[in-house]
Amino acid sequence: MDIEVTSQALIAMRAAAAAEHPREACGLLLGEGARIVEAVPARNIHSTPATHFEIDPQALIDAHRAARAGSARQVLGYFHSHPLGEPIPSATDRAMAAHDGRIWGIIAGHDVRFWRDDVAGFAALSFTIIES
Repeated sequence: MDIEVTSQALIAMRAAAAAEHPREACGLLLGEGARIVEAVPARNIHSTPATHFEIDPQALIDAHRAARAGSARQVLGYFHSHPLGEPIPSATDRAMAAHDGRIWGIIAGHDVRFWRDDVAGFAALSFTIIES
């Protein structure tokens, strides 16, 4: 096991993907350490949201401010959907990655997979579902 994810976070990710289909959904993964406790959908501001995502910068700013203000929930990473693809990093994902060690959740249909974006590229993460 590499990370833990609450069932509520998975439900939120899948709901965001379904609500935005056929556009890419996106959002933030919040938690502590290796435990994702919340997935917060954010507005996809990319000019071509059918094939790309860009998280609304205000959502990122707000989440980082909350963490600095004492929230136990830190920004562990991001999620987005692949409406017509697989839950694996695409060529676009690899090109846009910051290689900062953050976790990426990718949803395709009902399938969710998690990846760590590090200096060597994306590494698959196993996960255990926990209750909130």
